[in-house]
Parts: sequence; C-alpha cells; structure tokens
Amino acid sequence: MSKKTEKPFVIPQPSAKERELFALVKNELYTPVVGDVLDALGYYHQFLPQPIQPALTEMKLVGRAMPVVMIDVHGPQKKPFGLLTEALDQLDPGEIYLCSGGDMRCAYWGELLTATARTRGAAGAVVNGFHRDTPKMLEQNWPVFSRGRFAQDSSVRTQVTDFRCAIEIGGVWIEPGDLVFGDLDGVVVVPKKVQGEVIEKSLEKARKENVVRKAIEAGMSSTAALKKYKVL
Repeated sequence: MSKKTEKPFVIPQPSAKERELFALVKNELYTPVVGDVLDALGYYHQFLPQPIQPALTEMKLVGRAMPVVMIDVHGPQKKPFGLLTEALDQLDPGEIYLCSGGDMRCAYWGELLTATARTRGAAGAVVNGFHRDTPKMLEQNWPVFSRGRFAQDSSVRTQVTDFRCAIEIGGVWIEPGDLVFGDLDGVVVVPKKVQGEVIEKSLEKARKENVVRKAIEAGMSSTAALKKYKVL
C-alpha cells in the first residue's frame, strides 16, 4: 500500500481582482501622490503619525485594514494577550493587521506574530507602537511598519480587546476594509468609499509627474513644465 503524499502548504492569496489592484498601487504609486489626491478631495487627515515607519527602507505594503484595539494592563492576566491570537487567526488574505492603543510601554509585534500573519496570507502589519525579535522578524521578508524596536514583552503590559472594528490613530479614522498603503514616506489610509476615484486620479497624477520630470531633465524650466502639463 503506497503512502499518502501530503500536499505542500500554500500561503493563501486574495482574489485576482485584489491582487491586480495591490500590484498596481505598489508598482506605480507612492504615498505622497496618493496623499495629494486625498487632500484635493477634502480628506485632510489620512496619514498615520510620522514615527510609524517601515522596519526596512525598501518595504512597501498594500492591503485591506483589519483594525485591532489594544489597552494597557498591569501584571499577570487571567488571559495573557487578550484576543491577540483570535485576531491573528482570523486574518484574511490581503489584509493588514493594524493595531493601536495604550501607552506603548512594550513591543506590540514580533517574530511569531509575523509568522502567523504571513502564513495566513496577510499583506503586512502596521503597528502604532514597537516591534521586537527584529532579526527573526526581518528574515521572513514580510513588511512591518512600526515606531521602532523595543524588546520589552507585552504579556504583562498590554492585551487585545477587540478587532475588525473602526479605530482612530493620530486623527485618522480607519474602517475595516479601507485601503492601506505604506512606503518609505509613511502610511496613508484610503477610505473604501472613495478608493476608485483616489486610485484613478493618483495614477493620472503620477504618470503626469513622470512626464514633467523628463521634460525638466530635457531642459524645460519647472515653471513651464508644470504649466504645460497641469500637474499642480
């Protein structure tokens, strides 16, 4: 009797339509141009606080917000970490674990959380706080944005109280499913209800800016180039 061959585990992927959208944003856009378009549409508070930066400068992330609420605790808890594992285990392909809350007295992210989210097909993590296990986290080649590195453990200092709910970070209101885009210049949140218009206008602006740059490099003055191509 032959042995049953186990199929190799394949990391789940978002739908083809979502993959196409994420690739378009990641390959053609950058956060400044998306922020400019949001400003033009009257959405003035869409960038997360500036200290939230990629763990490596080349990291970019695009995906759907899966917001997570955290609070401070003090000492050993009946349920350490609260709903952390439940939140991780319910991440869908293409989602971004986006957490905030408490006084940031410890690391909110690390090696094992990265492994769980990555294996579930999540698109990245955005942490309004610190990460740790940095070498083990980075070797997984998966995008994490945070306020920096800090080794102190979370088990006796914080816990997750809710997830897949609306949250606010630095004046930015974030709903589950909003489009989150992060690169070296920061993290911008695009409300799902205006996503189509924002992406369309951002692509138009980015492509025009490429033309303007080429014109300037060919000798045209910036005043003439900007006037001709109407980028601003």
